[in-house]
Amino acid sequence: MSNPLLDMGHDLPNYAAIEANHIEEAMSVLLKKAYSALDDAVALDTHPQWDNLITPLEIANQALGRTWGVVNHLTSVADNPKLRAAHAKMLPEVTAYSSSFEQNLALFQHYKELKNSPEWQRLSKAQQTVIDHSIRDFQLGGAELPEEIKPQFAKISEDLANLTKTFSDHVLDATDAYVHIVKNESDLQGLPEDVLLAAKELATNHQETGWAFSLKFPSYFPVQQLAQNRQLRKTLYQAYVTRASELAVTYANGKTDWDNRQIALDILRLRHEEATLLGIENYAALSLVPKMAGSVSEVRSFLQEFAKRAHPSALKDLEELQAFSKTELGLDHLAAWDISFASEKLKQAKYLFSENEVKQYFPIDSVLSGLFHVIQTIFQVKIEAAELPVWHADVKSFSVKNDQSEVIAHFYLDAYARNGKRGGAWMDDARGRMKYEDGTLQTPVAYLVCNFPAPTTLEDGSIRPATISHDDVITLFHEFGHGLHHMLTKVDTLGVSGINGVEWDAVELPSQFMENFCWDFEVIQRLSCHIETKEKLPVELFNKMLAAKNFQNGLFTLRQVVLASFDWELHSSFDAKNAQPDDILKLSQNINDQIHVIPQAAISRWPNTFSHIFAGGYAAGYYSYKWAEVLSADAFAAFEEKAADFGSILNPAVGIVYRKNILEVGGSRPAAESFKAFRGRAPSIDALLRHGGLSSEDSAINV
Repeated sequence: MSNPLLDMGHDLPNYAAIEANHIEEAMSVLLKKAYSALDDAVALDTHPQWDNLITPLEIANQALGRTWGVVNHLTSVADNPKLRAAHAKMLPEVTAYSSSFEQNLALFQHYKELKNSPEWQRLSKAQQTVIDHSIRDFQLGGAELPEEIKPQFAKISEDLANLTKTFSDHVLDATDAYVHIVKNESDLQGLPEDVLLAAKELATNHQETGWAFSLKFPSYFPVQQLAQNRQLRKTLYQAYVTRASELAVTYANGKTDWDNRQIALDILRLRHEEATLLGIENYAALSLVPKMAGSVSEVRSFLQEFAKRAHPSALKDLEELQAFSKTELGLDHLAAWDISFASEKLKQAKYLFSENEVKQYFPIDSVLSGLFHVIQTIFQVKIEAAELPVWHADVKSFSVKNDQSEVIAHFYLDAYARNGKRGGAWMDDARGRMKYEDGTLQTPVAYLVCNFPAPTTLEDGSIRPATISHDDVITLFHEFGHGLHHMLTKVDTLGVSGINGVEWDAVELPSQFMENFCWDFEVIQRLSCHIETKEKLPVELFNKMLAAKNFQNGLFTLRQVVLASFDWELHSSFDAKNAQPDDILKLSQNINDQIHVIPQAAISRWPNTFSHIFAGGYAAGYYSYKWAEVLSADAFAAFEEKAADFGSILNPAVGIVYRKNILEVGGSRPAAESFKAFRGRAPSIDALLRHGGLSSEDSAINV
């Protein structure tokens, strides 16, 4: 029988045909080819050039990387025990190849020889950047380490790969395992119809009567935000914040072997060991080598300044919430499971609208239509439905065409939450843009994944379309910003096309940039279509939303700074070698006490599910969300500055300049140069402070 992972060539695989037993066969074949290409490159007996050194390696590594990417993708969106076991079996093999490549001193010498040869001047800027990045990666990968140390360094890489995957698996399993059944409808007051329908359907799926709630966000969060039953909020809150911890057995139907405390500590110890073997003080400093930020202290100061700037607003937010909760809700003590509920009630009272009211205006198909209009208008492309192979019936695919109607990219949209699918939202690279030796152009393909509430089945058998909150709309725009960065590149060199090679603390610029369009009334009119009346969102309601835009932004900002500071201190000052597993939790509590105005709940074990830093690529990088927010707000200001004269925020003249200078160049030049090429100057904090409702006095935050 054919193997779909080997049959795909340059095309996309038949996802539905992929089975767990295909993985070992395919990866073994591709690893053998990759090792052969590596051996040939090492044995090169002529002067190294792009065509005889880089190209063969790029082709072999891309085939391996794309196939392994498909496997990783399926474990994230369609996980099952057989798939997980097959992935785990091959993970050490893939990691070992990466180590053998990165630590190969002879190959490293070939790269340096190429850079120092006359051939260097004949290479394109993108090709030169790829080689520069590769030389840096060889150094960070241990190529210059003594030979007796290299096995130890390689073992660290293998162990980290296994541990981070295990951390992620535990979070997924702990989330999927919990279901809470409610038998009495009177216990569900405050929950809207679509949430109740989804809960009824989930109960039926579990062969239960009544209503069922899970810890997946579309099920969990409406309870926290809207349920009047305080005990129900408490029950789900306790289960949610104790996932993958020692308390999960008591509160979340969890297993003791899903406890992530020791795994997190082991990850931190290995990362620190990796840095010190390379002669670098800590992992935070190591992480900065390929980033925009210059030093550990610079990032720490950046976060401290943000916390200082947001603290007065956060304190005011909390005092207002506490007073309202006491006088209007009768809550003398605001417990952790009351905060979202009380905040929503305060927001309704203050701005005279509810999130659920707004949600009815955003059926996902209408939102997508409006989003596509924004993209097509400002970037002068066309988006059309496509028929690509998919891994689930809910997944949709699309093509992106230029103004000559040529297909320049494709993307998948996997929008709805389900079991076996990792929580959150993300964009990933299914295939990158590159030009082969024969001139054939490989166009990019992106995975865009969200976890929105799915359509529900009504009692009469009809389907109620999915509606999403305005926050979900923002999430969708955010992920499409990443997707556009990947898809609209014009760089033909794979290593720096699209999102490849972009500094990690700048990679959020295009995503956060797109979020700003969700606050423009013209765009909202395009996005909205009431689920029942089909009316557009009225200007009166939009003005209320706009007035509430920065509602509790002080509290939100401090929470983000807590997360970023926790990540930063874990990787820069935390003594993982001599720590105990519970010391990670203690650090999170200490940082929260120093920065936030809301105490961290004693029961909360949120570090145990902080997959961004322990499994998701943001280790010593979570600060980049705030860092890039400065860039994105300033970039969007270019559209705001022209809106009055042009008559619309959707200005293609500005959009094309942004596209050419930010999106099309990918990682082929430093992000600071790309930003300056677009704006004509370095970034300014002013736009972010204005958007966030924070004081612009003494604007000393720099990036």
